[in-house]
Amino acid sequence: MPIIVADCLSKVYPVAIKQPGLRGTLSHFFKRQNRLVNAVKDVSFEIQPGEVVGFLGPNGAGKTTTLKMLTGLIHPSSGRVRVADNIPFQRNRAFLEKITLVMGQKQQLLWDLPAMDSLRINAAVYGISDREFKRRIGELTEMLSLEEKLTQPVRKLSLGERMKAELLAALLHQPQVLFLDEPTLGLDVNAQVSVREFLKSYNERFDATILLTSHYMADITALCDRVLLIHQGQLIYDGALDGLLDHFAPYRQVKLELKQTMPEAELAPYGEIESISGREVCFIIHREDLTRAVAKLLAELPVCDLTITDPPIEEIIGRVFKAGIVE
Repeated sequence: MPIIVADCLSKVYPVAIKQPGLRGTLSHFFKRQNRLVNAVKDVSFEIQPGEVVGFLGPNGAGKTTTLKMLTGLIHPSSGRVRVADNIPFQRNRAFLEKITLVMGQKQQLLWDLPAMDSLRINAAVYGISDREFKRRIGELTEMLSLEEKLTQPVRKLSLGERMKAELLAALLHQPQVLFLDEPTLGLDVNAQVSVREFLKSYNERFDATILLTSHYMADITALCDRVLLIHQGQLIYDGALDGLLDHFAPYRQVKLELKQTMPEAELAPYGEIESISGREVCFIIHREDLTRAVAKLLAELPVCDLTITDPPIEEIIGRVFKAGIVE
């Protein structure tokens, strides 16, 4: 049975129309005009318990709005949503004990106090006993490698340590469903890897369901087998991460190492050139033309080495959004 169900979920915002200048201000004051903006349009999907799903889209696509509807922070304009057998916007206690929302650009820990003080407040809010609090803190600090950091003021922690402490605070009540909005935003590479490893371990240990948004494709490829793509408020893909290649990338990358450099004008007839760097050339070739194109390249160009690969996932998604492809 799905733990998250979104059925034709939509959110429409009224946005004020105001002309510049004093006249526009006075006109707007006495006679307001609005236009309707569809932030999310008829989005439907289901997520099973224990799944880790990536939620992708460019800025303004509707990702955060969808997460806020799923967590009950905003009321949908239309459609139906259920999370952990609850209607999110009712915000009842049973629901709040089962979910958590982590936003990379927001913090809940008090800046000038040790993180442990904020954690004790969270424990009191959720009614966690002292014995259980100590057990959970010990378990999570070990998983996050945060020993001896929780007694320092939050402002003295590094960005990576602070993000880990934020995760600990968000997971202290052991939620069933994690909504993570850019959890590695601004972190260095080592801190990103550490957070990813923790999330993977947490999912495996507690069978937690995770819906993750991120601009770092390494987060998605490391954690998610399934992805949702949203563009201009509409869901344009729901399926396996590997399936993006077949669905949106009907081409392959053919990388050549030549015996000598050649001008771009001489290489252009062989296919779409993605890049040229000295003797190395990368072509973009449609899959149905691949065999014929490779045979021609080998027969007519001074090739030292040739490799054929699928394009990086970042490039696939970039092309999808640039083209504005909608099913």
